[in-house]
Amino acid sequence: MSWITKKENGLVLTLRVVPRSSKNKIDGLLGEALKVRIQAPPVEGKANAYLLKFLAKQWKVPRRNLVLLAGETGRNKRLEIVNPPDELRKELLSICDK
Repeated sequence: MSWITKKENGLVLTLRVVPRSSKNKIDGLLGEALKVRIQAPPVEGKANAYLLKFLAKQWKVPRRNLVLLAGETGRNKRLEIVNPPDELRKELLSICDK
């Protein structure tokens, strides 16, 4: 299973989220998941909201285009990016080649 799946109108990513990190950053691949470090604590959904806000800003997409499909209470998550810009699509798919 790959960490990224193409869909007709978007991409589905498998993420491994590390809360309470010293800084926010996308840390590359960790096995079959994209590792993302965020500063927010995993309390009452704050980490999920913070994660979506961080990724929207990082990837320059509207927050409404990011949908958390699975993993609301765990570190392993499935995220859909609806109608990603071509530039972002190429950037994410290029990670596969590294």
